[in-house]
Amino acid sequence: MPNKNSAKKALRQSEKRAKQNLVVKNAYKDAVKTAKKAIEAGTHSAEDIKAAQKKLAKAAKKGVIKKNTAARKLSRLAKFAKKVTTK
Repeated sequence: MPNKNSAKKALRQSEKRAKQNLVVKNAYKDAVKTAKKAIEAGTHSAEDIKAAQKKLAKAAKKGVIKKNTAARKLSRLAKFAKKVTTK
């Protein structure tokens, strides 16, 4: 446990930010999972991928994940969608 007031405040801030980051992280993961399930089921639409793109971009903007990580995840999702639909 921190002893100094500044260290106590830093701990509170860190815990608060971690909770906020977790919310954003879970949101983009859920969006990607939903899009993947819709693609596998054959019921996907452009909105599913667009929603995942929006969540990934927001997570990257907030610094939860890096910009290239978001781009990579979106690219893989689009590649998966194209692969499944062309079969």
